[in-house]
Amino acid sequence: MTSPIVSTDAVTVVRDGRSLISDVSATIEPGQHWVLLGSNGAGKSTLLGLLGAQTHPTSGIVRVLGHRLGRVDMRSLRAAIGHVNPRHPLQYPLTVREVVLTGLTNTTELVQRWTPTPRQLDRADALIAAFGVAERSDARWPNLSQGERGRVLIARALMPEPQLLLLDEPSTGLDLAAREQLLTALDQVRLENPRLASVLVTHHIEEIPASTTHAILIRGGRVLAQGPIGEVLTSARVSACFEHSIEISMHRGRWAARALAPA
Repeated sequence: MTSPIVSTDAVTVVRDGRSLISDVSATIEPGQHWVLLGSNGAGKSTLLGLLGAQTHPTSGIVRVLGHRLGRVDMRSLRAAIGHVNPRHPLQYPLTVREVVLTGLTNTTELVQRWTPTPRQLDRADALIAAFGVAERSDARWPNLSQGERGRVLIARALMPEPQLLLLDEPSTGLDLAAREQLLTALDQVRLENPRLASVLVTHHIEEIPASTTHAILIRGGRVLAQGPIGEVLTSARVSACFEHSIEISMHRGRWAARALAPA
C-alpha cells in the first residue's frame, strides 16, 4: 500500500490569538496534483507552510513524507520538497545556472566551499534546457523577465528530485504569454514525473494547469470542499467560496470563471 505524500488531521493554526486555519484534514497521494483555491487571506499560504514543513500546527497532526511534524528534523524534510516562490529573495546577482543549483542546498545563495558534482551540473543544465532558458544560462537574475524567473524557479525546485512540489502563486506578475509558458512547463513536469505530487496555491481559476487532478476550496480558514477537481470546481461551490455569483466553465482541461450579473 502506498503511503500518502502528506496529510493533515484536524489541523488548526492560531497566531496572535487569531485562527488562520481551523480543523483542516486532507490527504495527498503520489501522482496527485492539487490546487488550493480561495480569496486573499483565506488561509492558503498558511496551509502550504504546513505541507512544506515550514511551520508547526497549533493543534492537530501533520505528516509529511511519512514523518509527523514535531517529531522530526524539519530541515531534513525540506530537502525533499521543492518550493516555488515567485518572491524568491536574492541579495546577489546570481546567474540562472547558479540559482538552479541552490535548489540542492535549499538556500537563496551559493554555499561557501560547496562544489556541485559533474552529475549535479549536468542535471541543472538539463532542467534549464527543459524549461526553455538554456540561452539565458549565464544571465544574471536581475536581468531576467518575470516569465523567465518563474521557469528558473521551477527548475531550481526540481533539482533535488523532490517527491512533493509546492507552488505559491507562481503566476504572480506574469503577462498572458509568460503565464501560459509557465503552465505548459508545469504540465510537462507532471507528465515526466508520474510519482511527483504537487500543490499549487492561487486565487485565479485561469491559473490552474490542465494536469491538476484535485482541488481544495478554502474560505475563512476552513475547507468548504475538497476532492477530484471536476467535483469541487462547480459554480455553486466556487460562488460560496468567494461569496460572489460566479459561473465556472471548463474547456480542453482549462478552467474559466465569469461573474454573473445580479438578477
